[in-house]
Amino acid sequence: MYKSFFKRVIDLTCSLLVFIIFSPIFIIISICLFFANNGRIFFLQERPGKDGKIFRIIKFKTMNDKKDSNGNLLHDAMRLTKTGIFLRKTSLDEIPQLINVITGKMSLVGPRPLLPEYLPLYSSYQSKRHNVRPGITGWAQVNGRNAISWEEKFNYDVWYVNNQSFLIDLKIYFLTIKKVFIREGINSKGQVTTEVFKGNS
Repeated sequence: MYKSFFKRVIDLTCSLLVFIIFSPIFIIISICLFFANNGRIFFLQERPGKDGKIFRIIKFKTMNDKKDSNGNLLHDAMRLTKTGIFLRKTSLDEIPQLINVITGKMSLVGPRPLLPEYLPLYSSYQSKRHNVRPGITGWAQVNGRNAISWEEKFNYDVWYVNNQSFLIDLKIYFLTIKKVFIREGINSKGQVTTEVFKGNS
């Protein structure tokens, strides 16, 4: 009953409430990013959701679009703005995803939505992460976030799919708040973003 009904009710109610509470911060961040990123406030990208169906995730844009002399985007570390660094450290760049939750494409808690090009690389076991809606936070995020290996992430994701409950979600909510305050596991070692998944060796 929780998975089929109450989880969605909680997602919708909490997302609307948090979005209203954070709306002043949302506006301030939008203004800062407007000037930092030449008018581009949001980062939109296609991601696979429940059952692998593609949707567009929305986040605050933390990197500019500067390119080298050949027209290629510069390395992530060179494009990450000062505002973007702050947003990532505080996880405030995730706020717009509440819109994805409100529209039913995401949940507050679930496996993080990854890139569409990863879909054919998953094993049948790893693909189980798409049996539920992806989340803003999840079991893998509170157990290492970007600082753990892909194998560990997928194991945490599938464990959550098989064991999700109200109490587990509640635990993830509180652990997420703790992670945000101690700013732990934000980046992969030596990188500003998580490393690319290249499939199973």
